[in-house]
Amino acid sequence: MTRRSSRCLRRAGAAASLLLLLTACTGEWLPAKGTGSGTEAFPRKSITLIVPYAAGGGTDLTARALAKAAEKHLPQPITVVNRTGGGGSIGLMEGAGAKADGYTVTYLVAELTTLPHLGLLPVTYEDFKPIAQTNLDPSAITVRAEAPWTTAAEFLDFAKAHPGKVKMGNAGTGSIWHLAAATLEKGTGVKFSHIPFEGAGPAVSALISGFVDAVPVSPAEVKTYVEQGKLRMLAVNAEQPSGALPGVPTLKEATGLSVQFTGTWRGLAVPKDTTDEVTAVLADAFMKAAGEEEFGRYMEDNGLGLLVRDGEGFREQMKTSHDAFAKLIPELGLSRR
Repeated sequence: MTRRSSRCLRRAGAAASLLLLLTACTGEWLPAKGTGSGTEAFPRKSITLIVPYAAGGGTDLTARALAKAAEKHLPQPITVVNRTGGGGSIGLMEGAGAKADGYTVTYLVAELTTLPHLGLLPVTYEDFKPIAQTNLDPSAITVRAEAPWTTAAEFLDFAKAHPGKVKMGNAGTGSIWHLAAATLEKGTGVKFSHIPFEGAGPAVSALISGFVDAVPVSPAEVKTYVEQGKLRMLAVNAEQPSGALPGVPTLKEATGLSVQFTGTWRGLAVPKDTTDEVTAVLADAFMKAAGEEEFGRYMEDNGLGLLVRDGEGFREQMKTSHDAFAKLIPELGLSRR
């Protein structure tokens, strides 16, 4: 062996030792053997789950229950953060623009397929790589328990006779619940005064406090208050009654009217450029979480619709929703493009 070769070997050994020392000190991963990507070590730190709505709403509660279940299948914790504003657009933009390393996951909501058509969101579902869908819920008409309307027919008759007098709270301009109320207007000939809030939770709180007269949110988001006698659900806009409150009729049963169904869905995704290997790790953990008995029981107890689809199935759901709202929103006169 020449002196030059010996010096090169010594330098290589020193460099390798230094790299190992830096790795031990910083906690960063080394590339997995044969891949050059390090995906076998993912995740090496906590994962952030962005919720684009305020704490307390159905989206937030479901995300937190899912994160808790998913932690059983990951070596690192999941931190849920609420990024509110713009009817969900702030959180969705942050999620789409996050570093594509798998450490930022976004709990997508149906507004991802409505806000772009309203000119309120510069990203679409195509800016995300889907992990899994976990939920599907219908819209329902809910009022305070002491409200003068005891049926959906009475409520709609009053709204029709007094255009703009009924204040309908929603989860933000362009939110799925705003569109649910607008669809109800279109299908019944009534006119509401739409009052936006930063999420369903604040809208429901406003209803309880008397700032609005009704909300069109999902059964899950009002179930507790209905059971406590604070609120009254008049009808569910779906083909079948809700499992959350099975005694509540569908809108068609209550009024004889067939109004286009508008509901919400939720699911998980990462930025579109995230590697397939990292996405697969997350998909495995969250799909297992969605199948956990504890999570299923949580969804049932809280009246949330459990619907699990893999990443490809979730992509199809988003595309279908996106295409439908591309047609519906201009028909409702809500497009700002």
